[in-house]
Amino acid sequence: MADEKDLENTILIELKDGTVEIALLPDVAPKHVERMKTLARAGAYDNVAFHRVIEGFMAQTGDVANGNMEKDFNIRMAGTGGSEHPDVPAEFSKLPHDRGTIGAARSANPDSANSQFFINFSDNAFLNGQYTVYGRVTSGMEHVDKIARGEPPMNPDRMISMKVAADV
Repeated sequence: MADEKDLENTILIELKDGTVEIALLPDVAPKHVERMKTLARAGAYDNVAFHRVIEGFMAQTGDVANGNMEKDFNIRMAGTGGSEHPDVPAEFSKLPHDRGTIGAARSANPDSANSQFFINFSDNAFLNGQYTVYGRVTSGMEHVDKIARGEPPMNPDRMISMKVAADV
């Protein structure tokens, strides 16, 4: 099985209920893929909260500046920051925002994605061509479905850890 997967472009996110495996799409969005791997390898995503989780829509996380639940965490600030790296330009494609896809969170500026991302709970066609898709959950979506809901959640869940599979 290991030789069937591209371990360098597979992300493993440990959640409270289990591991979520994500296949990254470097051929579709190489800059977004590289940013996620860089931050994962630095441990920047570890303990970061899911700060915006909307039933039937998506779960957003990845604020490495303000979302770490182990470092001066304030849920009201989570979702307002990024990383120390420059923003990533949009890499739009024809891939749909369907259940299990990973999208780059950003402000109104299409070129403002940085570290935050979301996992789609359902097919969200209205996002197509508006937000960069750069990965897909290949296993563990049942764990994503259990993430606490809210904007922000009263008791947010977190990414316990995020790793590149090639490094495990």
